[in-house]
Amino acid sequence: MPGENLSRDEARERAALLSVDGYDVSLDVRSAVGDADSESGAPRTFRSVTTIRFRCAEPGATSFADLIAPSVTAVSLNGKDLDPSEVFDGARITLEDLAADNELVVDAQCAYSRTGEGLHRFVDPEDGEVYLYTQYEPADSRRVFANFEQPDLKAPFRFEVRAPEGWTVWSNGAGERTDGVWRFAETKPISTYITCVVAGPYHYVTDSYSRTFADGTTLRIPLGAMCRKGLAPYFDADDVFLVTKQGLDFFHDHFDYPYPFGKYDQAFVPEYNLGAMENPGMVTFREEFIFRGKVTRASYEGRANVVLHEMAHMWFGDLVTMVWWDDLWLKESFADFMGTFANVGATRFKDAWITFANRRKAWAYRADQLPSTHPITADIRDLQDAKLNFDGITYAKGASVLKQLVAYVGQDAFLEGARRYFKRHAYGNTQLGDLLSVLEETSGRDMGAWARAWLQTAGVNALTPQVLLDAEGRIDELAVVQEAAESHPELRPHRVAVGLYRRGADGALERYTRAEVDVDGPRTVVAELAGAEAPELVLVNDDDLTYCKTRFDETSLATLRAALGDMTDPLARALCWSALWNMTRDALLPAREFVGLVLKFAGRESDIGVLQMLQAWAESALTYYAAPEWREEGSRLLTQGATAQLYAAEHGSEHQLAWARFFARVSDEPGFRLLTDLLDGAATVDGLEVDQELRWVFLDTLAAHGVVGEKELAAELARDDTASGKRHQVRCLAARPSAAVKAQAWAQIVESDALSNALVEATIAGFGQPSQRELLAPYTEKYFAAIERVWAERSIQIGMHVVQGLFPSLQQSQATLDATDAWLAAHEDAAPALRRLVLEARDDLARGLRGQACDRAGVAS
Repeated sequence: MPGENLSRDEARERAALLSVDGYDVSLDVRSAVGDADSESGAPRTFRSVTTIRFRCAEPGATSFADLIAPSVTAVSLNGKDLDPSEVFDGARITLEDLAADNELVVDAQCAYSRTGEGLHRFVDPEDGEVYLYTQYEPADSRRVFANFEQPDLKAPFRFEVRAPEGWTVWSNGAGERTDGVWRFAETKPISTYITCVVAGPYHYVTDSYSRTFADGTTLRIPLGAMCRKGLAPYFDADDVFLVTKQGLDFFHDHFDYPYPFGKYDQAFVPEYNLGAMENPGMVTFREEFIFRGKVTRASYEGRANVVLHEMAHMWFGDLVTMVWWDDLWLKESFADFMGTFANVGATRFKDAWITFANRRKAWAYRADQLPSTHPITADIRDLQDAKLNFDGITYAKGASVLKQLVAYVGQDAFLEGARRYFKRHAYGNTQLGDLLSVLEETSGRDMGAWARAWLQTAGVNALTPQVLLDAEGRIDELAVVQEAAESHPELRPHRVAVGLYRRGADGALERYTRAEVDVDGPRTVVAELAGAEAPELVLVNDDDLTYCKTRFDETSLATLRAALGDMTDPLARALCWSALWNMTRDALLPAREFVGLVLKFAGRESDIGVLQMLQAWAESALTYYAAPEWREEGSRLLTQGATAQLYAAEHGSEHQLAWARFFARVSDEPGFRLLTDLLDGAATVDGLEVDQELRWVFLDTLAAHGVVGEKELAAELARDDTASGKRHQVRCLAARPSAAVKAQAWAQIVESDALSNALVEATIAGFGQPSQRELLAPYTEKYFAAIERVWAERSIQIGMHVVQGLFPSLQQSQATLDATDAWLAAHEDAAPALRRLVLEARDDLARGLRGQACDRAGVAS
């Protein structure tokens, strides 16, 4: 990996020197099918021929092109043949004595990927068919064709692809097959990382979108959606197209800039590392968004949100692109915000802001309290930094801050700023100041101070209410106290709503008054609420207008303990749950108390997404934050509670399905019999359909506790002999409670690169089981001995899987913390990205130990 890195300084120097006029890329992927890879261990390759036309501002200068390939056959610069062995080092092609106008031709043998980086090759075990797709962000197009791999060297691209007979090929532009070659229309100027090729015998469905604008012009967009043939029976393309059309209407209404990239294809592809990628005209998604079994509404809402997130990128990121990865937020924060904004405004998912408040912001709050937290506008020194910055800060905190910005400048001014931004910078590259300048124009506000407070500082503030009552029991003074972590002491301006709640005669806990106020500084008095009747609950950041951690005064906390389930407003309820979870993570609320609140009130939760989040948090509370001596009791309580809710939930409902999945995940020994009987058909739960996906959920738990073994898992794979079934089986096999099983799994992950990225993920997921802490203890020392070598030898994606997934997080002791600190002290010169991952894992471990101390004491630490 180190030789493949590109620094920001190098990129700046190259951008100052070069400008690119266009690319012609020819790929021959007929080698994707046929005989197995070479017995010598050499990778399966394909031919890649690239012609780049570019200009140089300083004739005679030296620069370089990027290419990661096993071999280069020929290099020609301005008609002169260069010796590949002299100019190509495995990652870069040196270009000397450049002319004012240049043409570079590179003929290379590039490698198919099994890690989801570059041109990924997947063989479907169900039918033996081969499927290809590309994934590049931030810098993996150089694994497929020679280029200048940085976002600010945009250019038009023309692709042509030779593929096996019977295949279809797609790229960013419209294509057609003539004389055995697929040729694609030239793109608009775009960055290298959003070019794309998808090829194979995909199941393909088409539709179309049209829109007539006020000036009488009509825009017609061909729509397509595709997946593997094996998933075709489950592919609900009509719903994908519905959300797509709703999104296109919404963004046309609000952006006043017609979709600029011709067609709009969406490919659901196997073994995908990300949720999705915004390649213009050819968006790629992980195929898990095609649901093989029954799922809850939250899953459909999540898919719609991703579809709209990627669509927003067509403007924020593709049409207008950041200069360098420092300003990654200019595309990801906006797309994350716009995904939910459009989901609420255009689709059937009108409660998407509740999901955002409860689920998405939880990601941001965690990331913003890690030692690696950073400003939204980050300091990205190189490509390894960039890879790790696709995180909760850049996405969810950035989107939260934009939600606050809309409240600050007004929605009309915000959207008018976006419209001017698109028109002013179309097909170009921008930095922070370019966006702030248009927002200042449209809002009349000084954006500099706002940007300094919200975009250029790190950390999350905590807001706590203080209530003083007068002799008559009314509010004499209500203030909001703002605090910041010592490491990030910035106190920010917040526009918040403060809601007052009390129980009515029917027992419902409802808001009876509300005030909006600008919180600034350590203490802000909410004068508008003076004289109001005494509240039972004060909810700071009601309606979720700002980005902060919400705390409670003692009266409010007592009310939640007694009556959280009586709160009628689903968003307010979700905000309270989020605040309680943050208190648990901060060792301000014992984990067993949080678990108790979930058991007491989660059965009354109406929002299915919130319910599923609560179930996940309860699992985490038991696994990481509960005192070890209470875990057995906690597991028993969760199993009992989940069993009761499974039978009490409406038959056939999504709530019943959520409780069935939760029951399977938390089951202790008495629950194993029911899981086994449900699998065998010896027992039923009225309304519950145990489909194939749910069967694998049950088998996960049974395998981890040794109730089923290799024989039963082989039989289940025979029942579900698909790519999805294989991933499930691999995970279950690695979950078995055996020293030999763990040793084999470790060797497959750490000592070999034979597994694909998806099977590495599955094996890691099975390897670490909370019920197997003693069995996993010997791997702490092995982990620290291996990670630097793994980081150096494997791709960054696989390196991240290994370093994050195998950290001994279940070995919760001071000894593990000391071992982590010892590694960090002894490896100060390790790759910064590697150290960041270890530091993050260390922080989670230390946080868990503080939570356990709080839980053991039963009081706030």
